[in-house]
This record gives sequence, structure tokens and C-alpha cells, in this order.
Amino acid sequence: MKKKKIVIPQNYLERIPARAEGLRWTANSEGMVTLEIDNTGWVNRIAQLLFSRPKVSYVHLDELGSFVWPLMDGKMNIIELGKLVDAAFGEKAHPLYERLAQYFRILDSYHFVEWNK
Repeated sequence: MKKKKIVIPQNYLERIPARAEGLRWTANSEGMVTLEIDNTGWVNRIAQLLFSRPKVSYVHLDELGSFVWPLMDGKMNIIELGKLVDAAFGEKAHPLYERLAQYFRILDSYHFVEWNK
């Protein structure tokens, strides 16, 4: 008889995000962050040749995202990041944790973030 592995669900806000390794980014003088994504692979290469698609795509983060991005060092969880966002933005960031959770889900879906244990 096989033993079933017990999976303990983790609160999403207790997850510890870190920027994906190898992802380039820049911040302008106002602190707005731009991610630089290389379009690699054979499908992208064909699209670049046939349809003049760019070799690099740029993702411009909004004010809240640009504030959080440099803070993602792999040491603070989303709750701790939320406290910093609340101190900086106040009511402007509310509903705070719902917005942060959605922000990190989007970053995760594009593989822009890695999760530390």
C-alpha cells in the first residue's frame, strides 16, 4: 500500500517572491521600471523575419509595480511587501493584498518571478 503525500496548502500571501534570474530591467529617473524580454526561439525568429517583430519586447510597469519590483529580493514575503506599499501609497493602493496577489499571479504567469521557500 502506497502512502499518499500530504500537501499542506500555503497562504499565497506568505510566499516569498524573487525576480527571475537573467531578466533584465531598468528604472528611469522617476523610478518607473521597464522589463526587457528577449524574443527567442524559432517561432519568434520566423516572426522577426516575416513580420518585422522586435528581438526585444519592453514591459512597462505601473507605479505600484515599479515600487514593488526592486524590493523583490527573495527575502520578504508578500505580506511584508504589502506593509511597505501601504506605507508609501496609503489608500491609493487599496484593496492592497488583492491587488498584490493579482500582480504576482500575472508576474508568475509570464515567468517574471520565482518563488523561494
